[in-house]
Amino acid sequence: MLDEVGEAGQKRLKEAKVAVVGAGGLGSPVLMYLGAAGVGHIGIFDFDTVDRSNLQRQVLYGEATLGKSKVEAAADRIEDLNPNVQVVVYNQGLNSENAIELLQPYDIVVDGTDNFPTRYLLNDACVILDKPLVYGSIYRFEGQISVFNYQGGPTYRDLFPTPPAPNSVPSCAEAGVLGVLPAVVGSIQANEVVKLILGIGTPLSGRLILYNALDMTFDELSLKRAPDKAEIVELIDYKNFCGLENNDGDYPFAEDLSASDCHNRITQGWRPFVLDVREPFELLVSRFPNCDANIPLKLLASELEDLPTMRPILIVCKGGHRAHKARTILQNNGFDKSIVLRDGINGWAREIDPSINTY
Repeated sequence: MLDEVGEAGQKRLKEAKVAVVGAGGLGSPVLMYLGAAGVGHIGIFDFDTVDRSNLQRQVLYGEATLGKSKVEAAADRIEDLNPNVQVVVYNQGLNSENAIELLQPYDIVVDGTDNFPTRYLLNDACVILDKPLVYGSIYRFEGQISVFNYQGGPTYRDLFPTPPAPNSVPSCAEAGVLGVLPAVVGSIQANEVVKLILGIGTPLSGRLILYNALDMTFDELSLKRAPDKAEIVELIDYKNFCGLENNDGDYPFAEDLSASDCHNRITQGWRPFVLDVREPFELLVSRFPNCDANIPLKLLASELEDLPTMRPILIVCKGGHRAHKARTILQNNGFDKSIVLRDGINGWAREIDPSINTY
């Protein structure tokens, strides 16, 4: 009934092919509204499984889908919503070797990811393939939305020429996120996709929307292409580009240890001092075995006197982000044998003890 859409517009929606990378908080509203709008071909990229802690914001899922792959559960939800949509699932991660091939068939790419290496990867792949990238990100109570690489417009690298320092920006799992925030941001992303398909309105190209849920404000920043920017002709090692390459080093002075490596060394007699830097309320949900001390990260700098200086300190948090910050505090105060449990409680539950509640 909309004059701007009509029968011809609905046919364009049905013929369109959209890749949605990330089937989490942002991907949930994007996928549901694209499916409901009649976008005929949707590719879903994600290699995670549904966890109970997702349900507060990832409205594609429910208790009945716990433990199921997100792409399969999302496909089932779209099938129930609109059986005329052809859904292709990719239960795998995108990387520099497969991104070009896998994204090539699609007209538009939607970024619903939560990490910087994948964001730069998607940006560069879309530049090489000359496809628009509909970007969204969320953090606590704030969101960002834009459309990159639209008809020669600005790209993600024009907004962020260089990635932030490793572990300086926590994920939603570490920092928390208001459950309705991704619904707002993801719905705007879906709206931009529909506009691009129909060729109506003014896309968010060259504009960055900043949404603050606490103040209920939308601010807009102008974004332009950087002059004399190097042309992107190939994909690179994005983990290395973002400074996230793993470097375990030699035991026992490794900066990071996986749950499996840590468990193996403990069973062989290694006895580090285990420091949990989570908040007290988190200990009510789950505890790390044989923990020696709990000092929340925000109090750590003022409570160092009881920590051993000669004994290795294994730092634990929920997912690893706070542990990395804690290690910096310890190393700056002379605690050289500070080791992070990579992926924290989440990694330990996944690799060693699934009975631990990862909330």
